Amino acid sequence: MTYEKDERVDAYIDALPEWQQTVCRRVRDLVHEADPAVTETIKRTVQPYFVLDGNICALLAAKTHVNVFLYDGAIVPDPAGIITAGHANKTARTVAVYEGAHVPAEPLLAMFRQIIANNRAGGWRRLKKD
Repeated sequence: MTYEKDERVDAYIDALPEWQQTVCRRVRDLVHEADPAVTETIKRTVQPYFVLDGNICALLAAKTHVNVFLYDGAIVPDPAGIITAGHANKTARTVAVYEGAHVPAEPLLAMFRQIIANNRAGGWRRLKKD
């Protein structure tokens, strides 16, 4: 899959341990697969964000895992049960991927697509109002 990469996101990923690089690159590919119009940037000084008509997700590597923050206002269904934190958060929930674990590709892809659709419909804040 080819897409326009932000070299600052490359730098963030390249500085991580190999297993975290693998996780981040897989998530990056998935979010771009969800919609070719997705763009990537850096926010909050160093954190990779993926956006399309609003935030979709962000990456944050921790010592033992990689957090994938889903900016969905907790309105996107999670039938596969991949959300690991932030269940009651009003802005974002988290999928933590630990060393040796597989990225839950199909459920994440479905959630990315729904977040993008919600963003195009005015964003989760508007959708929650309605």
